[in-house]
Amino acid sequence: MTRRGLMGAACAGCVAIQAGSGVRLAQAQAPAAGAAGGNWFPSRWGPDDQLGAANLLTPAKVQEATRLVREGKTYRMGIAVDRSTPAFPPRNFSVTVFMPGQEDGQTFGANRMSYVDDMVNGWLGVGTQIDSLAHLGIDNVFYNGNRARDFVRTTGVTKLGIENIPPFVTRGVLVDLARFKGKPRLDGGELVTADELRQAMAQQNVRVTPGDVVVLHTGWLSVLTENPQLFGSQEPGIDGPGAEYLASLQPLAVGADTWGVEAVPFRNPNVVWQGHQVLLARNGIYILENLDTRGLVADGASEFMFVLGQPLYRGAVQAIINPVAIR
Repeated sequence: MTRRGLMGAACAGCVAIQAGSGVRLAQAQAPAAGAAGGNWFPSRWGPDDQLGAANLLTPAKVQEATRLVREGKTYRMGIAVDRSTPAFPPRNFSVTVFMPGQEDGQTFGANRMSYVDDMVNGWLGVGTQIDSLAHLGIDNVFYNGNRARDFVRTTGVTKLGIENIPPFVTRGVLVDLARFKGKPRLDGGELVTADELRQAMAQQNVRVTPGDVVVLHTGWLSVLTENPQLFGSQEPGIDGPGAEYLASLQPLAVGADTWGVEAVPFRNPNVVWQGHQVLLARNGIYILENLDTRGLVADGASEFMFVLGQPLYRGAVQAIINPVAIR
């Protein structure tokens, strides 16, 4: 892939290139009218809302999620990030460790205290990450009609930032698209259509309820260690109509074991990241990328408690995260 082509796949900050029980019977779920219609703001939660689908996080939703914990087993859904983590240029991430004022083995106090500190340098769109509602828009208009000129500053966004997102404690559901397609992993660029999403969910008895986190397993994360360059230059996933279907189910967030959730290369090179526009801008639904779904798939889990407390970086539009699934 050429540099120009790879830049088209960069997602303005979203690419990171790195080396049960209680399931209800599936029902037909048709998209609600206007999932991606023309009039997409103000939002259903009012013209001043900054939370989007996080408004669906109610005490009842938390209690519903706790009832899914039967075994007490936890799954780390984040991937490790370090200096060697390949990322789309110019993104990078590094931790630098110091022992300040302790050159040549010096210590502090009569008790000879020693300590180690660390400093982080890098971009927040590396590794497992959450896209806030400030991340991607339509013609410089973002969720709830917020225009970039009014809230985007080099020192941080003044609206829709990561610090506004409440803790995620909710029901998570996993759709195993690789199993649905009958292979260990989907191919780079392989599109999963809205109809295929419906079929996979029906086949696997997965039903999405408002406020859930929907996780798509494609198997693509296994390419990360095999061929990092290939991993970051293409990916399987959904498109705009697939995002419209998922948005109609009113999830809190949509995530995948890929760096951008959508199928890349795009079928129409003149229509890029339309799924992000549908989810983030039009519907206020968060996006989670580079989720490690392998443990859940190995255990055949399709329903679980999903927990995330993201870093509170004021004014940030993304954050490196480590979500936890509990069964």
